[in-house]
Amino acid sequence: MDSQKIEQSNTPIRRIGIAVLAISLLGGGFAGGYFFGMRTAPTTPAQSSASGSLRDTDKPLPKYLSKDVDFDLLWDVWKRVKRDYITKDTPDTKLFYGALEGIVGALEDPYSVFLDPETSKKFDESLSGSFEGIGAEIGIKKRQLQVIAPLPGTPAEKAGLRAGDKILEIDKKSTASMTVDEAVNRIRGKGGTKVILTIFRDTERKERDVTIVRSTIEVASVTWKVRDDQFAEIKVSHFNQDTENRFRDAVKDVLKHRVKGLIVDLRNNPGGYLDTAVQLAGYWVDGKTVVIEEYGDKKKDEYTSRTRPLLSDMPTIVLVNEGSASASEIVAGALQDYHKATLVGAKTFGKGSVQDLKHLSDGSSIKLTVARWLTPSGRTINENGIEPDVTIELSDEDFEKKRDPQLEKAVELLKNPSAIPKKDEKK
Repeated sequence: MDSQKIEQSNTPIRRIGIAVLAISLLGGGFAGGYFFGMRTAPTTPAQSSASGSLRDTDKPLPKYLSKDVDFDLLWDVWKRVKRDYITKDTPDTKLFYGALEGIVGALEDPYSVFLDPETSKKFDESLSGSFEGIGAEIGIKKRQLQVIAPLPGTPAEKAGLRAGDKILEIDKKSTASMTVDEAVNRIRGKGGTKVILTIFRDTERKERDVTIVRSTIEVASVTWKVRDDQFAEIKVSHFNQDTENRFRDAVKDVLKHRVKGLIVDLRNNPGGYLDTAVQLAGYWVDGKTVVIEEYGDKKKDEYTSRTRPLLSDMPTIVLVNEGSASASEIVAGALQDYHKATLVGAKTFGKGSVQDLKHLSDGSSIKLTVARWLTPSGRTINENGIEPDVTIELSDEDFEKKRDPQLEKAVELLKNPSAIPKKDEKK
Protein backbone atom coordinates (compact mmCIF):
# COMPACT_ATOMS: atom_id res chain seq x y z
CA MET A 1 0.00 0.00 0.00
CA ASP A 2 1.09 3.56 -0.62
CA SER A 3 0.43 4.41 3.00
CA GLN A 4 2.95 1.94 4.36
CA LYS A 5 6.02 3.32 2.59
CA ILE A 6 8.11 0.16 2.60
CA GLU A 7 11.75 0.58 1.67
CA GLN A 8 12.71 -2.19 -0.73
CA SER A 9 15.35 -4.64 0.50
CA ASN A 10 15.54 -8.23 1.64
CA THR A 11 14.32 -7.02 5.03
CA PRO A 12 11.87 -4.18 4.35
CA ILE A 13 11.47 -1.27 6.73
CA ARG A 14 7.97 -0.07 7.55
CA ARG A 15 7.63 3.50 8.55
CA ILE A 16 4.97 3.93 11.10
CA GLY A 17 4.12 7.26 12.48
CA ILE A 18 2.72 6.86 15.80
CA ALA A 19 1.67 5.65 18.70
CA VAL A 20 2.39 3.25 21.38
CA LEU A 21 3.42 -0.34 21.17
CA ALA A 22 0.06 -1.84 21.15
CA ILE A 23 0.04 -5.50 20.86
CA SER A 24 -1.53 -6.64 24.02
CA LEU A 25 -4.72 -4.94 24.67
CA LEU A 26 -6.25 -5.28 21.32
CA GLY A 27 -4.64 -8.44 20.81
CA GLY A 28 -2.27 -8.01 17.99
CA GLY A 29 -1.32 -4.53 18.40
CA PHE A 30 -3.40 -1.93 20.01
CA ALA A 31 -4.21 -3.03 23.36
CA GLY A 32 -0.82 -3.93 24.39
CA GLY A 33 0.90 -0.75 24.37
CA TYR A 34 3.03 -0.36 21.29
CA PHE A 35 3.31 3.22 20.07
CA PHE A 36 3.10 3.01 16.37
CA GLY A 37 4.89 6.08 15.19
CA MET A 38 7.29 3.91 13.40
CA ARG A 39 9.96 6.02 12.06
CA THR A 40 10.58 7.60 15.47
CA ALA A 41 13.70 8.87 17.54
CA PRO A 42 17.47 8.92 17.40
CA THR A 43 19.10 5.71 18.51
CA THR A 44 22.65 6.96 18.82
CA PRO A 45 24.23 8.90 20.24
CA ALA A 46 21.13 10.47 21.73
CA GLN A 47 19.43 7.46 23.24
CA SER A 48 16.06 7.80 24.90
CA SER A 49 15.23 7.37 28.54
CA ALA A 50 12.47 5.13 29.85
CA SER A 51 10.13 8.09 29.91
CA GLY A 52 10.69 8.73 26.23
CA SER A 53 12.84 11.84 26.60
CA LEU A 54 16.30 12.01 25.12
CA ARG A 55 19.19 11.23 27.42
CA ASP A 56 21.64 14.06 28.17
CA THR A 57 24.54 13.14 25.92
CA ASP A 58 26.87 15.64 27.65
CA LYS A 59 26.79 13.58 30.82
CA PRO A 60 30.00 11.51 31.09
CA LEU A 61 29.62 7.77 30.74
CA PRO A 62 30.62 5.45 33.59
CA LYS A 63 34.23 4.35 33.13
CA TYR A 64 33.34 0.75 32.24
CA LEU A 65 31.15 1.98 29.37
CA SER A 66 34.11 3.81 27.86
CA LYS A 67 36.10 0.63 27.27
CA ASP A 68 36.28 -1.28 24.00
CA VAL A 69 33.78 -4.13 23.69
CA ASP A 70 35.19 -7.54 24.55
CA PHE A 71 32.90 -10.13 22.97
CA ASP A 72 34.77 -12.87 24.79
CA LEU A 73 32.86 -11.70 27.87
CA LEU A 74 29.56 -12.41 26.12
CA TRP A 75 30.58 -15.98 25.39
CA ASP A 76 31.95 -16.38 28.91
CA VAL A 77 28.53 -15.46 30.34
CA TRP A 78 26.79 -17.76 27.85
CA LYS A 79 28.96 -20.73 28.81
CA ARG A 80 28.57 -20.10 32.53
CA VAL A 81 24.78 -19.96 32.22
CA LYS A 82 24.73 -23.20 30.24
CA ARG A 83 27.14 -24.93 32.64
CA ASP A 84 26.17 -23.64 36.09
CA TYR A 85 22.51 -22.58 36.06
CA ILE A 86 20.35 -24.93 38.14
CA THR A 87 18.00 -25.71 35.21
CA LYS A 88 20.01 -27.42 32.49
CA ASP A 89 17.37 -27.64 29.76
CA THR A 90 17.01 -23.94 28.87
CA PRO A 91 16.98 -23.84 25.04
CA ASP A 92 19.82 -21.97 23.37
CA THR A 93 17.23 -20.14 21.28
CA LYS A 94 15.64 -18.68 24.42
CA LEU A 95 19.00 -17.35 25.58
CA PHE A 96 19.72 -16.03 22.10
CA TYR A 97 16.45 -14.09 21.76
CA GLY A 98 16.86 -12.84 25.31
CA ALA A 99 20.26 -11.42 24.37
CA LEU A 100 18.77 -9.66 21.33
CA GLU A 101 16.02 -8.15 23.47
CA GLY A 102 18.66 -7.00 25.93
CA ILE A 103 20.65 -5.20 23.24
CA VAL A 104 17.67 -3.09 22.22
CA GLY A 105 16.50 -2.76 25.83
CA ALA A 106 19.82 -1.16 26.76
CA LEU A 107 18.73 1.90 24.77
CA GLU A 108 16.20 2.60 27.55
CA ASP A 109 13.72 3.81 24.94
CA PRO A 110 10.13 2.55 25.36
CA TYR A 111 9.53 2.85 21.62
CA SER A 112 12.58 0.82 20.52
CA VAL A 113 12.08 -2.91 20.88
CA PHE A 114 13.11 -6.29 19.53
CA LEU A 115 10.13 -8.52 18.71
CA ASP A 116 10.59 -12.27 18.58
CA PRO A 117 8.89 -14.07 15.65
CA GLU A 118 5.64 -14.75 17.51
CA THR A 119 5.31 -11.21 18.89
CA SER A 120 6.28 -9.75 15.53
CA LYS A 121 3.50 -11.69 13.82
CA LYS A 122 0.95 -10.46 16.35
CA PHE A 123 2.15 -6.89 15.91
CA ASP A 124 1.65 -7.10 12.14
CA GLU A 125 -1.81 -8.57 12.66
CA SER A 126 -2.77 -5.61 14.83
CA LEU A 127 -2.12 -3.24 11.94
CA SER A 128 -4.62 -5.10 9.78
CA GLY A 129 -7.51 -4.01 12.01
CA SER A 130 -8.44 -7.43 13.43
CA PHE A 131 -7.06 -9.12 16.54
CA GLU A 132 -7.89 -10.58 19.95
CA GLY A 133 -7.55 -8.62 23.16
CA ILE A 134 -9.33 -5.85 25.07
CA GLY A 135 -9.07 -3.03 22.54
CA ALA A 136 -6.90 -0.40 24.17
CA GLU A 137 -3.56 1.21 23.42
CA ILE A 138 -1.11 1.43 26.31
CA GLY A 139 2.24 3.06 26.76
CA ILE A 140 4.67 4.56 29.25
CA LYS A 141 4.52 8.26 30.06
CA LYS A 142 6.49 9.84 32.88
CA ARG A 143 7.68 6.34 33.80
CA GLN A 144 4.13 5.14 34.41
CA LEU A 145 2.27 2.52 32.37
CA GLN A 146 -1.07 3.96 31.34
CA VAL A 147 -3.95 3.77 28.90
CA ILE A 148 -3.31 5.88 25.84
CA ALA A 149 -6.65 5.23 24.22
CA PRO A 150 -9.49 2.69 24.46
CA LEU A 151 -10.87 1.98 20.99
CA PRO A 152 -14.57 2.57 20.25
CA GLY A 153 -16.92 -0.33 20.94
CA THR A 154 -14.21 -2.57 22.41
CA PRO A 155 -14.19 -4.40 25.77
CA ALA A 156 -11.81 -1.76 27.13
CA GLU A 157 -14.20 1.08 26.37
CA LYS A 158 -17.25 -0.87 27.60
CA ALA A 159 -15.43 -1.59 30.87
CA GLY A 160 -14.98 2.14 31.37
CA LEU A 161 -11.26 2.55 30.69
CA ARG A 162 -10.31 6.09 29.75
CA ALA A 163 -7.27 7.76 28.24
CA GLY A 164 -4.85 8.65 31.01
CA ASP A 165 -5.84 5.84 33.39
CA LYS A 166 -2.68 4.66 35.12
CA ILE A 167 -2.25 0.87 35.16
CA LEU A 168 -0.80 -0.08 38.54
CA GLU A 169 -1.25 -3.87 38.34
CA ILE A 170 -2.10 -6.51 35.76
CA ASP A 171 -3.73 -9.55 37.33
CA LYS A 172 -2.34 -8.33 40.68
CA LYS A 173 1.24 -8.09 39.42
CA SER A 174 2.77 -4.63 39.88
CA THR A 175 3.68 -2.74 36.72
CA ALA A 176 6.28 -0.61 38.55
CA SER A 177 9.26 -2.10 36.69
CA MET A 178 7.31 -3.66 33.82
CA THR A 179 8.22 -2.90 30.22
CA VAL A 180 5.52 -2.13 27.68
CA ASP A 181 6.35 -5.42 25.99
CA GLU A 182 5.76 -7.42 29.16
CA ALA A 183 2.55 -5.52 29.88
CA VAL A 184 1.33 -6.23 26.37
CA ASN A 185 1.97 -9.95 26.75
CA ARG A 186 0.16 -10.04 30.10
CA ILE A 187 -2.89 -8.12 28.89
CA ARG A 188 -3.24 -10.03 25.63
CA GLY A 189 -5.10 -13.29 25.63
CA LYS A 190 -7.64 -15.55 24.05
CA GLY A 191 -11.14 -14.23 23.50
CA GLY A 192 -13.51 -15.05 26.38
CA THR A 193 -10.80 -14.97 29.05
CA LYS A 194 -10.54 -12.26 31.70
CA VAL A 195 -7.81 -9.85 32.72
CA ILE A 196 -7.90 -7.64 35.82
CA LEU A 197 -6.33 -4.19 35.59
CA THR A 198 -5.78 -2.16 38.74
CA ILE A 199 -6.04 1.45 37.63
CA PHE A 200 -5.68 4.89 39.16
CA ARG A 201 -7.61 7.84 37.72
CA ASP A 202 -6.53 11.30 38.79
CA THR A 203 -10.09 12.56 39.25
CA GLU A 204 -11.00 9.65 41.54
CA ARG A 205 -7.89 9.78 43.76
CA LYS A 206 -8.04 6.08 44.52
CA GLU A 207 -7.13 2.83 42.82
CA ARG A 208 -9.66 0.23 41.75
CA ASP A 209 -9.84 -3.06 39.85
CA VAL A 210 -11.40 -3.31 36.41
CA THR A 211 -12.20 -6.78 35.08
CA ILE A 212 -12.25 -7.01 31.29
CA VAL A 213 -13.27 -9.96 29.12
CA ARG A 214 -11.05 -10.26 26.06
CA SER A 215 -12.60 -10.73 22.63
CA THR A 216 -11.85 -10.54 18.93
CA ILE A 217 -11.47 -6.90 17.97
CA GLU A 218 -12.61 -5.64 14.58
CA VAL A 219 -11.83 -1.99 14.05
CA ALA A 220 -13.04 0.14 11.16
CA SER A 221 -10.45 2.88 11.27
CA VAL A 222 -12.71 5.50 9.64
CA THR A 223 -16.44 6.07 10.12
CA TRP A 224 -18.50 9.05 9.03
CA LYS A 225 -21.95 10.56 8.85
CA VAL A 226 -23.67 13.62 7.43
CA ARG A 227 -25.70 15.41 10.08
CA ASP A 228 -29.14 16.97 9.68
CA ASP A 229 -27.57 20.44 10.12
CA GLN A 230 -25.48 19.86 6.97
CA PHE A 231 -22.26 19.37 8.85
CA ALA A 232 -20.32 16.11 8.56
CA GLU A 233 -18.41 14.09 11.14
CA ILE A 234 -15.46 11.87 10.21
CA LYS A 235 -14.07 9.73 13.02
CA VAL A 236 -10.53 8.39 12.49
CA SER A 237 -9.76 5.86 15.23
CA HIS A 238 -6.38 4.71 13.95
CA PHE A 239 -3.99 5.13 11.03
CA ASN A 240 -3.71 1.53 9.83
CA GLN A 241 -3.84 -0.40 6.57
CA ASP A 242 -7.40 0.48 5.56
CA THR A 243 -7.41 4.11 6.72
CA GLU A 244 -6.36 5.90 3.53
CA ASN A 245 -8.97 4.19 1.34
CA ARG A 246 -11.74 4.57 3.90
CA PHE A 247 -10.93 8.24 4.41
CA ARG A 248 -11.02 8.78 0.64
CA ASP A 249 -14.50 7.22 0.56
CA ALA A 250 -15.60 9.43 3.45
CA VAL A 251 -14.39 12.59 1.71
CA LYS A 252 -16.17 11.65 -1.54
CA ASP A 253 -19.43 11.09 0.35
CA VAL A 254 -19.10 14.30 2.36
CA LEU A 255 -18.43 16.40 -0.76
CA LYS A 256 -21.31 14.74 -2.60
CA HIS A 257 -23.65 15.99 0.12
CA ARG A 258 -22.29 19.55 -0.21
CA VAL A 259 -21.85 19.93 3.53
CA LYS A 260 -21.20 23.35 5.06
CA GLY A 261 -18.52 22.23 7.50
CA LEU A 262 -16.58 19.23 8.74
CA ILE A 263 -15.68 17.82 12.17
CA VAL A 264 -12.72 15.43 12.17
CA ASP A 265 -12.58 13.42 15.39
CA LEU A 266 -9.05 12.30 16.31
CA ARG A 267 -9.81 11.76 19.99
CA ASN A 268 -8.34 8.56 21.44
CA ASN A 269 -6.54 7.90 18.16
CA PRO A 270 -3.14 6.49 19.20
CA GLY A 271 -1.60 6.79 15.75
CA GLY A 272 -0.39 4.34 13.12
CA TYR A 273 1.38 4.69 9.79
CA LEU A 274 3.26 7.93 9.33
CA ASP A 275 2.75 7.95 5.58
CA THR A 276 -1.01 7.58 6.02
CA ALA A 277 -1.05 10.63 8.29
CA VAL A 278 0.86 12.63 5.66
CA GLN A 279 -1.62 11.67 2.92
CA LEU A 280 -4.65 12.51 5.08
CA ALA A 281 -3.26 15.93 5.96
CA GLY A 282 -2.84 16.51 2.24
CA TYR A 283 -6.61 16.82 1.82
CA TRP A 284 -6.20 20.27 3.41
CA VAL A 285 -2.52 21.07 2.84
CA ASP A 286 -1.80 21.81 -0.82
CA GLY A 287 1.56 20.20 -1.54
CA LYS A 288 3.22 21.82 1.47
CA THR A 289 5.33 20.17 4.15
CA VAL A 290 3.18 18.11 6.54
CA VAL A 291 5.86 16.93 8.95
CA ILE A 292 9.61 17.30 9.43
CA GLU A 293 11.84 14.47 10.66
CA GLU A 294 14.94 15.51 12.60
CA TYR A 295 17.67 12.94 13.15
CA GLY A 296 20.33 12.70 15.84
CA ASP A 297 22.86 14.52 13.64
CA LYS A 298 20.34 17.36 13.11
CA LYS A 299 19.75 16.28 9.52
CA LYS A 300 16.16 16.90 8.50
CA ASP A 301 13.75 15.37 6.00
CA GLU A 302 10.48 17.03 5.03
CA TYR A 303 7.40 15.06 3.99
CA THR A 304 4.79 16.45 1.65
CA SER A 305 1.52 14.95 0.49
CA ARG A 306 0.56 14.00 -3.05
CA THR A 307 -3.15 14.07 -2.18
CA ARG A 308 -5.43 16.53 -3.97
CA PRO A 309 -6.44 19.20 -1.42
CA LEU A 310 -10.18 18.57 -1.78
CA LEU A 311 -10.91 19.98 1.69
CA SER A 312 -8.63 23.02 1.48
CA ASP A 313 -11.55 25.46 1.66
CA MET A 314 -13.78 23.36 3.91
CA PRO A 315 -14.45 24.90 7.36
CA THR A 316 -12.94 22.25 9.63
CA ILE A 317 -12.85 21.54 13.36
CA VAL A 318 -10.50 18.83 14.63
CA LEU A 319 -11.30 17.19 17.97
CA VAL A 320 -8.29 16.07 20.04
CA ASN A 321 -7.62 14.87 23.57
CA GLU A 322 -4.94 13.24 25.71
CA GLY A 323 -5.47 10.00 23.78
CA SER A 324 -4.54 11.61 20.45
CA ALA A 325 -0.96 10.55 19.78
CA SER A 326 1.74 10.35 17.14
CA ALA A 327 0.14 10.20 13.67
CA SER A 328 -2.90 12.02 15.08
CA GLU A 329 -0.63 14.79 16.30
CA ILE A 330 1.05 14.98 12.90
CA VAL A 331 -2.29 15.70 11.22
CA ALA A 332 -3.52 18.04 13.96
CA GLY A 333 -0.21 19.93 14.11
CA ALA A 334 -0.05 20.47 10.36
CA LEU A 335 -3.63 21.69 10.08
CA GLN A 336 -3.11 24.01 13.04
CA ASP A 337 0.15 25.42 11.65
CA TYR A 338 -1.42 26.20 8.27
CA HIS A 339 -4.63 27.56 9.84
CA LYS A 340 -6.64 24.93 7.97
CA ALA A 341 -8.57 23.79 11.04
CA THR A 342 -9.44 24.82 14.57
CA LEU A 343 -8.43 22.31 17.25
CA VAL A 344 -10.98 21.73 20.02
CA GLY A 345 -10.65 19.54 23.11
CA ALA A 346 -7.70 18.78 25.40
CA LYS A 347 -3.93 18.75 24.97
CA THR A 348 -2.65 15.75 23.01
CA PHE A 349 -0.44 12.97 24.32
CA GLY A 350 2.94 14.18 23.07
CA LYS A 351 4.37 11.30 20.99
CA GLY A 352 6.77 13.04 18.66
CA SER A 353 9.27 10.36 17.74
CA VAL A 354 9.63 8.13 14.69
CA GLN A 355 10.44 4.44 14.54
CA ASP A 356 11.64 2.14 11.77
CA LEU A 357 10.19 -1.36 11.80
CA LYS A 358 12.50 -3.81 10.06
CA HIS A 359 11.56 -7.46 9.52
CA LEU A 360 14.41 -9.91 9.99
CA SER A 361 15.19 -13.21 8.28
CA ASP A 362 13.72 -15.48 10.98
CA GLY A 363 10.36 -13.70 11.25
CA SER A 364 11.41 -11.49 14.14
CA SER A 365 11.59 -7.72 13.79
CA ILE A 366 13.28 -4.72 15.32
CA LYS A 367 11.66 -1.35 15.89
CA LEU A 368 14.10 1.47 16.52
CA THR A 369 13.63 5.15 17.23
CA VAL A 370 15.50 6.94 14.46
CA ALA A 371 14.21 10.51 14.52
CA ARG A 372 11.89 12.99 16.13
CA TRP A 373 9.23 14.82 14.21
CA LEU A 374 8.39 18.50 14.12
CA THR A 375 5.32 20.32 12.85
CA PRO A 376 5.73 22.37 9.65
CA SER A 377 6.50 25.48 11.73
CA GLY A 378 9.21 23.59 13.64
CA ARG A 379 7.34 22.86 16.87
CA THR A 380 8.58 19.87 18.86
CA ILE A 381 5.66 17.77 20.09
CA ASN A 382 7.48 14.98 21.94
CA GLU A 383 6.31 15.02 25.58
CA ASN A 384 4.84 18.52 25.08
CA GLY A 385 1.76 17.59 23.10
CA ILE A 386 -0.34 20.03 21.07
CA GLU A 387 -2.48 22.64 22.78
CA PRO A 388 -5.92 22.99 21.20
CA ASP A 389 -7.12 26.38 19.99
CA VAL A 390 -10.19 25.97 22.19
CA THR A 391 -9.81 23.92 25.37
CA ILE A 392 -12.90 21.99 26.45
CA GLU A 393 -12.47 19.32 29.10
CA LEU A 394 -14.63 16.20 29.29
CA SER A 395 -15.60 15.63 32.93
CA ASP A 396 -16.37 12.34 34.65
CA GLU A 397 -20.00 13.41 34.82
CA ASP A 398 -20.03 14.10 31.08
CA PHE A 399 -18.57 10.67 30.47
CA GLU A 400 -21.08 8.89 32.71
CA LYS A 401 -24.06 10.76 31.23
CA LYS A 402 -22.74 10.34 27.68
CA ARG A 403 -22.52 14.08 27.10
CA ASP A 404 -20.00 15.42 24.61
CA PRO A 405 -19.30 19.13 25.23
CA GLN A 406 -16.28 18.96 22.90
CA LEU A 407 -18.43 17.90 19.96
CA GLU A 408 -21.07 20.45 20.96
CA LYS A 409 -18.43 23.18 20.92
CA ALA A 410 -17.26 22.07 17.48
CA VAL A 411 -20.81 22.39 16.10
CA GLU A 412 -21.21 25.77 17.79
CA LEU A 413 -18.04 27.09 16.14
CA LEU A 414 -19.06 25.84 12.70
CA LYS A 415 -22.41 27.60 13.09
CA ASN A 416 -20.75 30.78 14.29
CA PRO A 417 -17.26 31.09 12.72
CA SER A 418 -16.78 34.55 14.21
CA ALA A 419 -16.52 32.85 17.62
CA ILE A 420 -13.38 30.98 16.55
CA PRO A 421 -10.46 32.62 18.39
CA LYS A 422 -7.69 34.16 16.33
CA LYS A 423 -4.53 32.10 16.33
CA ASP A 424 -2.89 34.46 18.78
CA GLU A 425 -5.93 34.25 21.10
CA LYS A 426 -5.99 30.55 21.97
CA LYS A 427 -8.28 29.66 24.84
